[in-house]
Amino acid sequence: MNEKLIDSYLRVRKKTEDLVNPLEIEDFTVQPIEDVSPPKWHLGHTTWFFETFILNQFKKNYSFYSPKFQEIFNSYYKSVGPHWLQAHRGNLSRPTVKEIFKFRHQIDESLIDFLKNTDDPKVENILNVGLEHEKQHQELLLMDIKYIFGANTLELSYLENSGLKELPDIPLEFIPVEGGLVKIGANDGAFSYDNERPRHQVFVAPFKLANRLISNGEYLKFITEGGYDDSSFWLSDGWDFKNENNIMAPMYWRKIDNKWHEYCLSGLEDLNLLKPVSHISFYEADAFALWAGKRLPTEFEWECTNLSLTELWEWTSSSYLPYPGYKREKGPFGEYNGKFMCGQKVLKGGSFASPLNHIRAGYRNFYHPGKRWHFCGLRLAEVDVLPSLKGGDSSYANA
Repeated sequence: MNEKLIDSYLRVRKKTEDLVNPLEIEDFTVQPIEDVSPPKWHLGHTTWFFETFILNQFKKNYSFYSPKFQEIFNSYYKSVGPHWLQAHRGNLSRPTVKEIFKFRHQIDESLIDFLKNTDDPKVENILNVGLEHEKQHQELLLMDIKYIFGANTLELSYLENSGLKELPDIPLEFIPVEGGLVKIGANDGAFSYDNERPRHQVFVAPFKLANRLISNGEYLKFITEGGYDDSSFWLSDGWDFKNENNIMAPMYWRKIDNKWHEYCLSGLEDLNLLKPVSHISFYEADAFALWAGKRLPTEFEWECTNLSLTELWEWTSSSYLPYPGYKREKGPFGEYNGKFMCGQKVLKGGSFASPLNHIRAGYRNFYHPGKRWHFCGLRLAEVDVLPSLKGGDSSYANA
């Protein structure tokens, strides 16, 4: 196997362990809500992936490190076998953190030894998927650690800085985009998941896209002007979601002594009005857009503008659905993306927690519209006047 690929494997695996280095042993087992997995589970699951899909499939006479780990660390691959329920991952005091690290290091040693003696292209392909999969879990680890720490009243700090930088000190402006027939999806020759394929053409009508994300200060105005109290700005499901969960601000905002604060990876801070608003649901992003007299961009509008990496994933108005001609992967990898194409919204871009070599224009992240614990924000769009209508009936053109 290519030594460069083995080096990549070692770097990715080390990065995951570096992310949990600041934790105390008690932090590894906490699961405050069912969306959040205990950090030790992430360490085990990403190791389970390589053992299950490479060593077990390709190494002769391979014996599992622990057959029970096959159930505990299987996330949702029903074609592989039974799996522990996600909401109950925090109920497992065993295996211990020490045992999971032992599991990781033994699988690393076995896998590297195996890779040095194979040139099977199928193995290389699965290894690449496994590396991208672990990069996803590196971001998930930070999301989950932030929630675990943020749910603690001791005002814990994970990093010296919050991760998010202030937005550029520029007015919010809308840049015209011509649209037309644009190519969407994965580029040939580069890594992609099956939900990014096939690359195809989509017609995008002319539109305008905001030159930056929405700031905390702009979002605070939405709150102070009653945006959370006016049902006319909200989708029906969103209004119900907001009321049922008593949501009146972004997830990590705290009002203390009549002053707004925000919990960040660096701890509780005064709300910085110049930073991008984050940890809002699709419902909140959509309501803000309507309140502002704008809308959210579609995933195709976002992708065709070739935006650079931002500090946050950005909600789009697009439902997570298969592309025309989509072919679901065969076997267990068919469960990776395809079976979630129902009731979810697409996010584009990336976040400060996304490994830089993991991000690409065609990447399709997806979450249910009510989820808020991931690193997400919003960018506004507006309809441009269609070329055929310019100079014509303006009332129709702006309808």
